[in-house]
Amino acid sequence: MKTAKRNQVLQRLAARLDLTLEDRLEAEQALPEGKQWRRWCQAALQRDVHKAQISLVVVDEAEGRALNRDYRGKDYATNVLSFALNEGDTVAGMPLFGDLVFCAPVVAREAAEQGKSLDAHYAHLAVHGMLHLQGFDHEADDEAEAMEALETVILGKLGYADPYAAEKP
Repeated sequence: MKTAKRNQVLQRLAARLDLTLEDRLEAEQALPEGKQWRRWCQAALQRDVHKAQISLVVVDEAEGRALNRDYRGKDYATNVLSFALNEGDTVAGMPLFGDLVFCAPVVAREAAEQGKSLDAHYAHLAVHGMLHLQGFDHEADDEAEAMEALETVILGKLGYADPYAAEKP
C-alpha cells in the first residue's frame, strides 16, 4: 500500500516538470544522466509552481561566452545562465517557462578548483539556476543570503554538502 501511494506522489511531482536536455558539445564530456537533472530541478521547484517547462542546454566555452556577452554584457563564459520567460514572475494559470544554459568546461574547471565532484557542482548549479527562473536573485546581500540558504537546504535534502561552507566563518 505504501509503495502504491508513494508512486502516485512521485508521478504527480514528475508531472509538474517538463524537462528537455540538449547537449551542444562537440567533444565527448562527462555529463550527468537525465534522471539526475530531473531530480535536481524538481527539488528546486517551489510549492507555488504547479507546472514548469524547462530546457537545459549544455554548451562549450565559445557559446557560453557569446551568450553571456550578448545577454549580460559580460565578455567571459560563466557556469550557468538562466533565461526566464516573464523574468520569473508567475502568470496565473501559466507554467513556469525557462532555459538553463550550462557551460561544461567552466563547470568542470570550477568543480576541480573547488575540490568537489562534477555531479555535486552540476546539482548546485541546476538548483541555483532553477531558483533564478522562479524569481530568486542575489544582487543584494539579503537576497543572496536567502537564496544561498535555500540552495543549501535543497542540496542537503538531495544528499550534497553545503556549497557555501568554505565561505562561512
